[in-house]
Amino acid sequence: MMHQPPGPLLRRGPRPLLLHLMLAWMRSASSLANLPNALAGSNSGWPPLNGEAGQGQAGQRIAAALQSMASSGGAEAQAQFAQAVAREVTRADRALVASIAAYRRHPFRRTLADPPAIWAEGGSRLLDFGGAGAPVLVIPSLVNRAYVLDLSQSASFLRWLSENGARPLLLDWGWPEAAEREFTLTDYISGRLLRAAQAACALAGPPVLAGYCMGGTMAVAAAAQRPDLFAGLALFAAPWDFHAPDGGAQGRSLAAAAPLLEPLFAFNGTLPVDALQLLFAALDPYAIAEKYRGFAELDPASARAEKFVALEDWLNDGVPLAAPVARACLVEWYGRNDPARSTWRVAGLPVRPETIALPAFVAIPARDRIVPPESAEALAAALPNATVHRPAAGHIGMVAGQTAERALWRPFRDWLLHKTSS
Repeated sequence: MMHQPPGPLLRRGPRPLLLHLMLAWMRSASSLANLPNALAGSNSGWPPLNGEAGQGQAGQRIAAALQSMASSGGAEAQAQFAQAVAREVTRADRALVASIAAYRRHPFRRTLADPPAIWAEGGSRLLDFGGAGAPVLVIPSLVNRAYVLDLSQSASFLRWLSENGARPLLLDWGWPEAAEREFTLTDYISGRLLRAAQAACALAGPPVLAGYCMGGTMAVAAAAQRPDLFAGLALFAAPWDFHAPDGGAQGRSLAAAAPLLEPLFAFNGTLPVDALQLLFAALDPYAIAEKYRGFAELDPASARAEKFVALEDWLNDGVPLAAPVARACLVEWYGRNDPARSTWRVAGLPVRPETIALPAFVAIPARDRIVPPESAEALAAALPNATVHRPAAGHIGMVAGQTAERALWRPFRDWLLHKTSS
C-alpha cells in the first residue's frame, strides 16, 4: 500500500509557536538533566514529565522501573528507569509535534456569516442575532475576536439564545485602527459601549448588559454610570480582584513588565497579539503543550476534533490591545488592583459595584485558569442583587465547549426569562 503524504499546512498556531516548542523542549531537557537526582534517591527539583508521567503505557513503564529501582537499587534497575524516562520524553515531544501538525492541516473552516449590524462606529459594530425575547447586549473582551460567542452552527451561544427566548445583540469591537489606538478604557466604556447601548435601547428597549471576561469588567463600569440604560447585568467569568488568589504576586509581576513593553507600544500604538499570547502563556506555561498532545489521537472527522480546531483558530486569531488600555490593565488592574480596592475610575467616576441595584447573574466557572474563581467571587459578593452560578467548566468551555449548553446557556436563559417575567 502506497504511503499517502500529509496534506498542506493550512493555518498558523499555536501562537507564538516557537515559545510553546521551547517550553516543551526545556521541560523535557530538565527532566533528563535531573535524572541523576532521581537515581541518587532525591527527587528534589525533578519536574513531572510533560504532565504525563503517570499516564499511558510509557508512564506505567516509568512507574514500574522506579518501583524496581527503589526495591533493588541495582545498576540494571537504574538503567531501566533512565531508559523509560528517555522514551517517555521522546514520545511526549513527538506527540506534541504531531498534534500541532494535525491541527495545522485540519480542513475545518468557520463559514458562519455575521448577522446584520444595526449600529457602527469606527471599526465597531452592533450585530443583531434576532429573536422575539428579552434584549441582551453582549460585550466580549477587547483582546479576542467576538465570534467565540458565535463559533459555529452547533456552538453558538448567541444563535441559541435567539431561538430560546432572547434577542442577543453583540458588540464586536473590531480591529483597533489609528483612532482606536489612542483609546483609553474611558473611550471604550463611556464612549463606544454606552453609545451601542443607546442604539440597543432604541431598537428593543433596555437590554440586559452581559459581559464576558474583560468585557464583564467593562460592563460593570458601564452599568455603574448609566443604570437607566439596562434591565439587568450578567457577568460571565469577569475578573475583579486581580490579586486573588495569590495575594497579588502574579499581578505585580505583570505590572512590572509594563515598562519593558514600551518599545512594543511605540512601534504601532498597541500591544501586539503575540505579546498578549505570551502574557497569557505565563499564567500556565505548559497548558498549550498538554492540550495539544492528545489532539493527534482524535478522529479528524469527529465533532470533538472540529470543536478543538474551531476554538484554537479563534484563540490564534487575536486582536491587539490599544497601548493606553494595555498600560491601564497592567498597572491599574494587575498592579494596584484598583477595581477590588474601589479606586478604579472611568470618565473620572468611581466604579463601585455595590451601587448597582440591577438584578445580576454572575457565572463563575470552577475550572477557570484565566480568571481565578476567587477573582470573580469578589465581584459577585459586591453586587447587592446577584444570582451566582458556578458551572463545572473552564473559562472558554463555559461559553463554547462541548457542555456549554448545560453549563451556561440554559442557566442564563432561565434566569433571564424569570427576571423578565417577574
